[in-house]
Amino acid sequence: MKTIVKKFTAAALIAFSSVVMAAEKPVSKPEKVSVNLSTADFALQHYVAVTTAGETVGLAQLFAEDFIQKIQAFKTQTYGRQTLIKSLKKQQGEILNCKTHIKIVEKSADYMIAKIVMKFDGFRMTDLVTLVYENGGWQVSKSVHSYQ
Repeated sequence: MKTIVKKFTAAALIAFSSVVMAAEKPVSKPEKVSVNLSTADFALQHYVAVTTAGETVGLAQLFAEDFIQKIQAFKTQTYGRQTLIKSLKKQQGEILNCKTHIKIVEKSADYMIAKIVMKFDGFRMTDLVTLVYENGGWQVSKSVHSYQ
């Protein structure tokens, strides 16, 4: 009698789990999400979220086609748009342990230069960012990092 109960219980669990798995939606590729970059301030805030809080939504939209990043440390390094986007995607969800201060250096109708200072324990990184208004939205066209 016990073996019959065990067989029916096992069959019921298998049937139930099959129904539950069939009811779940299949996993599809994530849809491309558009980010509001209609103002320079929105674009700058999104850039800060991307660089300090691991945000990866709208990366292709945020960076201009001719984007260039220079990192001035012991040796100056230069990176292009695709390399940076690939690197940022790998850092999805990683939050930097720093305090961020943003200062607008210059702003006009179609470009903005901002100074972003990220204070870490023991050092700080300064990022001079140039944003431009092109094709109906704001994009980051240049970034220059330096360390102190």
